[in-house]
Amino acid sequence: MFASRAFRPAQSFARHARTYASEAPKSGGSNTLLYGGIAAAAAGGGYYYATRSPQAAAGLPTTKVSNAPPAPATKTFTGGDQGFIPLTLSEIVPINHNTKKFRFKLDSEDSVSGLNVASALITKFKGPEMEKPVIRPYTPVSDEEEKGYLDFIVKKYPNGPMSEHIHDMKEGDTLEMKGPIPKYKWEANKHDEIALLAGGTGVTPVYQLARAIFKNPEDKTRVTLIYGNLTEQDILLKKEFDAIEAQFPDRFRALYVLDTPPEGWQQGKGHITKELLKTTIPGPNEGNVKVFVCGPPGLYKAISGAKKSPADQGELDGYLKELGFSKEQVYKF
Repeated sequence: MFASRAFRPAQSFARHARTYASEAPKSGGSNTLLYGGIAAAAAGGGYYYATRSPQAAAGLPTTKVSNAPPAPATKTFTGGDQGFIPLTLSEIVPINHNTKKFRFKLDSEDSVSGLNVASALITKFKGPEMEKPVIRPYTPVSDEEEKGYLDFIVKKYPNGPMSEHIHDMKEGDTLEMKGPIPKYKWEANKHDEIALLAGGTGVTPVYQLARAIFKNPEDKTRVTLIYGNLTEQDILLKKEFDAIEAQFPDRFRALYVLDTPPEGWQQGKGHITKELLKTTIPGPNEGNVKVFVCGPPGLYKAISGAKKSPADQGELDGYLKELGFSKEQVYKF
């Protein structure tokens, strides 16, 4: 069983190993207080209305309330031959020394992005001295059902033309986007258990997938996240992953690995290694398992081998091949 399968001890990681909890947190935790407060507010703010409306009491005609389901939200991005759409930057939120969250307005306040899970958008920018435009894919971190805006987390890379351009943008500027660009089509319970192996900003596609799994009450997939970074300040979306782990301790666990950990760091140190993967993620023969990989080139090279192209996953290589996984059991974002 997933809940009883602890991390198998590893030489350098044993003291930092975390297990899946066998039950949800006891009452009195932060989530309990939060949900209790919301329930109390709803109960305290509720009002009982008389069965007769003021209009009926005054002898005026009343309007019948329709029980028809609401019309589906308009999708900003529809793919195909739609082309690029300029979206306006409306908000910038610094995250750390080189990473910010950028919010872009959709074409209307009632529109959704049109993305599904898992998919991304292509961004395009052409500077005045550029012969060709720069095109880069980004995965939004906002929910696919969110109306009116898209959120991206973008790290500024030295000599990275798109990331530098986005970081130089000001509120009110526009950026051209196109999509959705389909990645791995997810369906509830498509796999019994998945492992998400990420580095740096490669965490955004795996977060999109994890968020979709745990917002769907019908999806019982078990998830392990192994996330590598340089320093603790570089960890992105930790608050969001912590919230998932607190709510689903029997189905989600996260391990953070740092090149330069702070004093007293209780999780992984160094790089994501073969031994770490062997003792933390499900093995290739443990049922219907899938491993997702996303990160910088060095991470791909060590863990899974690189993709040949956006449409070609390439051959499986690296630690996952050495651990016995097949090409069909691994997906490279």
